[in-house]
Amino acid sequence: MTERKPPGVTFESWIDKQIREATERGDFADLPGAGKPLPHLDQPYDELWWIKDKMSRENLSYLPPTLVLRKEAEDALEAASNAPTEASLRRILTAVNERIRAALHTPLEGPPLNLTPFDIDEVAREWRTRHGS
Repeated sequence: MTERKPPGVTFESWIDKQIREATERGDFADLPGAGKPLPHLDQPYDELWWIKDKMSRENLSYLPPTLVLRKEAEDALEAASNAPTEASLRRILTAVNERIRAALHTPLEGPPLNLTPFDIDEVAREWRTRHGS
């Protein structure tokens, strides 16, 4: 643990002494990134840099709930179009329609949702046309 600065000693000499002692102990030897330039040094300052860096390192992402639901709806429509049966198409779209209706009833955080529930009968009609049923 770092000791307190003794009275009568300037901060500069006290800090210099701590750095010298740590160097002599080898506390700075073999640090990751030694001798390499600081990453993102040429980019403008972003006060959330550390959050973005951690999310990048941990392969995380964040989207507002409305955008997540838009993506789910897009994926559900594609999955429904490629569904092996009409029953599975209806199951997929019914589930996403429930989430869309809930979001329309209680608005989510983020940009406007700009979604309405899918017309399952119309999508099923298009599916039957493509599949020759």
